[in-house]
Amino acid sequence: MTPKIARFLAEQHPATPCLVLDLDVVEERYRSLAAALPSASIYYAVKANPAPEILALLERLGSCFDTASAQEIRMVLATGAGAERISFGNTIKKQSDIAWAHAQGVSLYAFDSEAELDKLAESAPGSRVFCRILVETQGAEWPLSKKFGCAPEMASDLLVRARELGLEPYGVSFHVGSQQTDTEQWDVALGAAKMVFASLQEAGIELKLVNLGGGFPTRYREEIGGIEGYGARITEALVRHFGNHVPATIIEPGRYMVGEAGVIEAEVVLVARKSYDDEKRWIYLDIGRFSGLAETEGEAIRYPIVTPRDGGATGPVVLAGPSCDSADILYDRAGYELPLDLKVGDRVRLLSTGAYTTTYASVGFNGFPPLASYCI
Repeated sequence: MTPKIARFLAEQHPATPCLVLDLDVVEERYRSLAAALPSASIYYAVKANPAPEILALLERLGSCFDTASAQEIRMVLATGAGAERISFGNTIKKQSDIAWAHAQGVSLYAFDSEAELDKLAESAPGSRVFCRILVETQGAEWPLSKKFGCAPEMASDLLVRARELGLEPYGVSFHVGSQQTDTEQWDVALGAAKMVFASLQEAGIELKLVNLGGGFPTRYREEIGGIEGYGARITEALVRHFGNHVPATIIEPGRYMVGEAGVIEAEVVLVARKSYDDEKRWIYLDIGRFSGLAETEGEAIRYPIVTPRDGGATGPVVLAGPSCDSADILYDRAGYELPLDLKVGDRVRLLSTGAYTTTYASVGFNGFPPLASYCI
């Protein structure tokens, strides 16, 4: 909670639920990451929070952008950023979107399958392509599934085929999992990437890029290591695996860039118990899993919560959203305790909610409007 956000909420008293995001924090995070990994090009993961104010700020700071759809590309181009600063990083793209992006001048594309490679050859001829490989995501609080990436040996074959199809086999990418707390995972992934580089070299192809993905964490309920430590460990791993021939590197921060910049203010709609001897109170908020807090799935991302009644006696609670869906439960097993005198109508604040909240909010499930957002 920055003083600027606190002042805005006190003076404007906006309707809840709403996200308030401090752009000064975003700028500080960009500069810190650039200092920690000075040789890497920053490609902001637009999906984390595509607010026009954030994109405009990052464009002014010189950031590039990792995009997942044609609409995200449109939003980036609207800032004045050139197409050369855009990566179409989704490995699952419509053929028509590839053709449109290529017509706009986008020339850097991700893929992880033969069929996707064929689409790129047809609709983005001559483009630079990088193949995403499957890696472990141990240590990540929001692990990524096997939906993305392919085995390194398959990646090697596909990159050779990319040359045969008239594309430029440019590099390798991976993602060690979102909210990654174990810096060693980048070392493991870089070892796999190096094997692909060596295989391609044997085929007469010099790859030029390693895309290190995202995964840089933000602070929720637990303390995390500083970004300087992440930068140092990743740099060490790059040198260990590539020696004096470290390729160009890309990083795709999303959560790290905007997570701690945002605070959601919500209202307590109901306080209830399920039986006379139930130890836990049920606290229902006017925001839930369908209105921005999708990452509470499996109680994976655990947001810090502050209330106006902090400081007194507390008790265990189940936190839930307002919708008529039994899956709309935020936290049951995570050990949350809130003040015993918390009342209906009290406003609570969920911290570090700048990433993956507005973009997850439904358009109108149960008639609730999308999550309102203010960038200050």
